[in-house]
Amino acid sequence: MILISKDKNSIVTIDKGELVSYKKDGEELIHQKGTPGWRNSDTEMFPIIGPTEANNFMVSTPKGIVPQDQHGLLRELKYKLLKNNKSSAIFIKEYNANTKVKNSKHPEKSTQKLVYWPYNFKFNKTYKLTNESLTISFDIESENGMPFMLGYHPAFKLNGNGSELCKTNSHTATIQNIMDGGSSAYPILETDEITLLKEKGYNIYIKTEGFNNFMLWTEVNNMLCIEPITKYPYSNKKELSSNLFNISKGKEKYNVEIKPF
Repeated sequence: MILISKDKNSIVTIDKGELVSYKKDGEELIHQKGTPGWRNSDTEMFPIIGPTEANNFMVSTPKGIVPQDQHGLLRELKYKLLKNNKSSAIFIKEYNANTKVKNSKHPEKSTQKLVYWPYNFKFNKTYKLTNESLTISFDIESENGMPFMLGYHPAFKLNGNGSELCKTNSHTATIQNIMDGGSSAYPILETDEITLLKEKGYNIYIKTEGFNNFMLWTEVNNMLCIEPITKYPYSNKKELSSNLFNISKGKEKYNVEIKPF
């Protein structure tokens, strides 16, 4: 699926709900599959963020202990297209409580063949492309009281020389700083905006609503994951503690605006 801005200068490509390309004046901003770094270009982390291996891939909820793998089961579900036009599209994933889902990480990286969650939810992902930016919105409908964490996990294309910087009002991180963060990612917390600065090509400003935290991850110089998150899950504790979870009020909304400049 292709989305095109009114001025024709921005083009977005979506494959089964995944953002696989965002071009501004012909410049590709998104990490391309098949290049070093990561096998995807974007995904979502829900209803948990972070590792579960230390607790034998189990997560405690008010409705009992359930099997979950790293970053949750949402990524194992398939998006369905609800509607679209020339510059926007809405996708949905629906889940019925306790439905067992095949875990793609088994058996290579996980002992859990099947995972499930004890709550119903609907998860909408909306793209809106304008001349200036691309906004990705997440609308979640679920049972009141459902614990959850949410993260958006897009990967951006870099020039390849490690010269880029990530900046907020109070923090600057180099690509080497982020690499040194390792698999637990590099946290930049308590902010809803961040800027990726490059020596050449478009810089990228990211503004979020509802997340208020980021974690940054890469193992290579040609791509960087800039991930808005509700909470940073990596700490000295091996298990995911209850204070990392938001509690659903029935309907939740989160926004991520990606603005090249």
